[in-house]
Amino acid sequence: MPIVRVRVMLKPSLLDSAGRTVLGSLHKLGFSEVDQARIGKVVELHLTEYDEDRVREMCAKLLTNPVIEDFEIEALP
Repeated sequence: MPIVRVRVMLKPSLLDSAGRTVLGSLHKLGFSEVDQARIGKVVELHLTEYDEDRVREMCAKLLTNPVIEDFEIEALP
């Protein structure tokens, strides 16, 4: 059974307010070496068969907002 991970992130040009909050909290906790934090999501799909075009279609229709998010597909071994 093929497994696919889809990583979804806000486009780099958009403000990631959750990431900024995490960054500020890390700095307050003494982790000054962190320069940037961005928050995203991971969707793991267990498929009956792997077809990258179909997974891209799933991303475009449901899993992501293509206006504000980018995604990467990773087929697991």
